[in-house]
Amino acid sequence: MGWLTPKSTLKNLRQEIELLHPDIIFLQESKGNQFEFLAEEIWPHVTYGKNAVYPKGHHGNAILSKFPLISSHNTDISMGAYEHRGLLHATAALSHNKNLHLLCVHLGLLKKDRHKQLKIIVDYINHNIPQHEPLILGGDFNDWRKHATEPLINQLGLHEAFLHHHGAYAKTYPAWAPVLQLDRIYCRGFLSSSAVRLTNRKWKSLSDHIAIEVCLKIT
Repeated sequence: MGWLTPKSTLKNLRQEIELLHPDIIFLQESKGNQFEFLAEEIWPHVTYGKNAVYPKGHHGNAILSKFPLISSHNTDISMGAYEHRGLLHATAALSHNKNLHLLCVHLGLLKKDRHKQLKIIVDYINHNIPQHEPLILGGDFNDWRKHATEPLINQLGLHEAFLHHHGAYAKTYPAWAPVLQLDRIYCRGFLSSSAVRLTNRKWKSLSDHIAIEVCLKIT
């Protein structure tokens, strides 16, 4: 989701996130050092993938984690000069020598671009993440036509947390009256015990997208 820039908004966002006590947070279109401000003293392990640079700054995807991140890599999945997109992959070290793969993504607005980007993601996961290791793939898929279902669910065997619990993807955009199902949290190697949209008035004022919270238990 794209976060708004005023410092007061970021402060309110951090306060609301703290109330949820999440272990992991995925951000899209995080601008400049916003992710560092949000993570300060709460989520000690962060990584950022810069996607777009412009005269007044830059933005990209970010992952905030309470688990140590032992590696991270950002893949440029832009399909042209005007839409800068990325796939940020971080590996978190869990207990018992187990790794958790975290992938934060922001796909393009055009169908043909998303089709190519999804192929890149599928190939990347197949070549870089062992099938027996758990993963979470989340972000803004801009997939209102639900074309991500075939490659991510049918080919990779992932399950989407909100779809699993509610029988439909979450409506997340625009935040003030959400009708489009753009944001997803796919996973593998987990049981999901809950998946909810954060739709109270405070959350709706913090982003142009509705945030999704899921509770996962590793299998």
